[in-house]
Amino acid sequence: MNLEDLPNYKFPDQLGHFGPYGGSFVSETLTAALDELKVQYEEVKKDKKFSIEFENELRDFVGRPSPIYHAKRWSDKLGGAQLFFKREDLNHTGAHKINNTVGQALLAKRMGKKRVIAETGAGQHGVATATIAARYGMTCTVYMGETDVERQAQNVFRMKLLGANVVPVSSGSKTLKDALNEAMRDWVTNVENTFYIIGTVAGPHPYPMMVRDFNSVVGKECIKQMPEKVGKQPDIVVACVGGGSNALGIFYDYIPHKKIKLVGVEAAGEGLSSGMHSASLSAGVPGVLHGTRTYLLQDENGQINQTHSVSAGLDYPGVGPEHAWLKDSGRAEYVGITDSEALDAFHDCSRVEGIIPALETSHALAYASKLAKKLPSHINILINLSGRGDKDMHTVAKSSSQAGSQ
Repeated sequence: MNLEDLPNYKFPDQLGHFGPYGGSFVSETLTAALDELKVQYEEVKKDKKFSIEFENELRDFVGRPSPIYHAKRWSDKLGGAQLFFKREDLNHTGAHKINNTVGQALLAKRMGKKRVIAETGAGQHGVATATIAARYGMTCTVYMGETDVERQAQNVFRMKLLGANVVPVSSGSKTLKDALNEAMRDWVTNVENTFYIIGTVAGPHPYPMMVRDFNSVVGKECIKQMPEKVGKQPDIVVACVGGGSNALGIFYDYIPHKKIKLVGVEAAGEGLSSGMHSASLSAGVPGVLHGTRTYLLQDENGQINQTHSVSAGLDYPGVGPEHAWLKDSGRAEYVGITDSEALDAFHDCSRVEGIIPALETSHALAYASKLAKKLPSHINILINLSGRGDKDMHTVAKSSSQAGSQ
């Protein structure tokens, strides 16, 4: 892709490809369900009634639009570029996940599906799915790795409180990858009455496109809000990347604005050279996982590597195929932030701005704050503050006590 073609950016193609990435690599059992989903989604995209209902739900139930906040104290302290936060943490349920979940649940309702399932890592997508299932009177099952059940106990309780059945997954690394595997198995078995609400821009076509589109409300609001706030669009847009839904939510409408730099921040864990990380774009190679072709962390035999991140929501060995394409095309840059850097940014944002960010978001904040120091004060950096950190209290307290005992 030539950067001159960006105003005509029209990905994916009809088969769900973003260049060599994406597609649909699934069993025959799911082919018919995915074909039906594609047809239904294409119809709702043109349906004004659906769009109005979606917009009304985002306004009245989610609380959109979310504001843009100038982190002036932190910017002044860093002595460089200005930091601006897109406050997705203020949404109902506390993160960006609810945007996409509302869209998919409305689609499920239209298709007559009475049961929804989801995978979750940090628990935010699980909470969002349980919330919208309660809103629409649907049965809900959420798959969550045992490791994440332990480190996100608060969100597990919230899901159960909302009426969801939370199923701990004990296979593999007991994290997000394995939760997604189990959710896929459930869908294959119960495809007639079940809608799978995938929480990120991964999976087989049309999920990467659909999740991106429903969450692109974030970037659309920013396009309008930044000129109102500072008289121009941002110079740089930064977001954390696990599967990549929050990043694409804010990146998508900025892709044609080629002068605006897009930076995705992956979880470098204990360092890229340690092997204990979740940085698929920085250290992975192309392969197929969960029905899509993208960058993966895998060995020479194609076996998926164990991943690590202090943040449950970034602890995933792959990434959405559109991010793979944006990386290869040069339109977006992808960098890594370690656990310790993310934890430092978590504390800095809390103490300096009075905003407790999610550990996922803290990776983006850590990179943005490092970058801001090197840039002049007229440069504006927009960060997608994708979620709040209430869910991470146990993990941060545990990490702080371990650091103190060393």
